[in-house]
Amino acid sequence: MNISNSSKLAQAIERFDAFNEADPNLEVADGMTYAKELLYAQRMTAMLNRYTANASEALQLAARCQHIGRWKTPRTDYPMTKAGYHQWRNALKTFHADTARSILKELEYDTSLIERVCVLVKKELLSTDREAQTLEDVIVLVFLEHYLEQFVATHSDYEESKFIDILVKSLRKTSKEARQFILTMTTLPTALAPMVKKLVTEHF
Repeated sequence: MNISNSSKLAQAIERFDAFNEADPNLEVADGMTYAKELLYAQRMTAMLNRYTANASEALQLAARCQHIGRWKTPRTDYPMTKAGYHQWRNALKTFHADTARSILKELEYDTSLIERVCVLVKKELLSTDREAQTLEDVIVLVFLEHYLEQFVATHSDYEESKFIDILVKSLRKTSKEARQFILTMTTLPTALAPMVKKLVTEHF
């Protein structure tokens, strides 16, 4: 894993990972079993390193804690409506940011850097901030490489048009650099790659 030489950064990532190791939800990858959110965090770091060189410390931290403790705020705690979904998403952002803030404070990070991480995690500057856009790009890239196939399999009742709409909305969140990366640098699910690449080339 390519992270900065900062010992404090290494400690923070270790603490984030220790928190996520408590996830009771498990996922198998490459023949090994992982705590689900720990694996997601590792995939976020790996994709960030592939996608951009010399990411700032704040961006590296935000990528690693993007879903920290996600299982503690289950979707079922909120109404199964569109409004309930948005309430859940907002609660998650706040929880992830607060959890990261607590860990980073214990490691005596500067307040300004802590708040920068929290702003990135909460996606408060998507339309105006380069690092926020990079983080959003990485989130979508990780989804396409590692979770799209599973998403399709678990929503077999969806019509193709609904999948296309979901994908287009996800791709719309990305930068032109990310869309080029999708075409040339990602390992997409074999059965879904043609559709994803077609959407990239035809819609953007």
